[in-house]
Amino acid sequence: MNPSERFAQLADDATLEKTVAALQANGIAAMIVDNGQAAKEKVLTTIPAGAEVFTMSSETLQQIDLAAAINESGRYNSVRNKLNAMDRKTQVREMNALGAAPDWAVGSVHAVTEDGHVFIASNTGSQLGAYAYGAAHVIWVVGGQKVVKDDDEAFQRLYEYTLALEKERIRKLYNRESEVSKLLIVNLEKTPGRITLILVKEKLGF
Repeated sequence: MNPSERFAQLADDATLEKTVAALQANGIAAMIVDNGQAAKEKVLTTIPAGAEVFTMSSETLQQIDLAAAINESGRYNSVRNKLNAMDRKTQVREMNALGAAPDWAVGSVHAVTEDGHVFIASNTGSQLGAYAYGAAHVIWVVGGQKVVKDDDEAFQRLYEYTLALEKERIRKLYNRESEVSKLLIVNLEKTPGRITLILVKEKLGF
């Protein structure tokens, strides 16, 4: 399946502003920045030095070198580094617990609706627990092409665009398939200040 390129188009300024207002009304702190570098700087200045941070697997974080800035700088307590040093055969329960409730979770999402709903698809679900509830703080960096009109378009984007690109990426890396096995939809956030979403006026991620 070829990706539907209509979901690769950047939203205009008016649509971004409308989306930010809706996100804020739904309990998600939201803002607009001009580019990926500005988003990276915002994240790094928001998270306190020494904080426990889990960078989720994300093409967006890789594109703006944010994952490396967190995990390789020595400035933060990297959950990713801890997990990489553990044995999945013998420590899987400890690894799952560590990833489910970090102090800070940083990643991206796959669609944001103009009325402020956020969609995150996953093949394994490994990041969803932290996003939904476990993490004390969540920051999402989101390319402006991921804004869609409503929930119906969000589902279309996931299956007609994101999944096609992710399948291609996974085949090249691991020679296996990827699926939308699990899906998190955030309609409202009940804890003030817990989630921050940074909308970027650039195409980032899938």
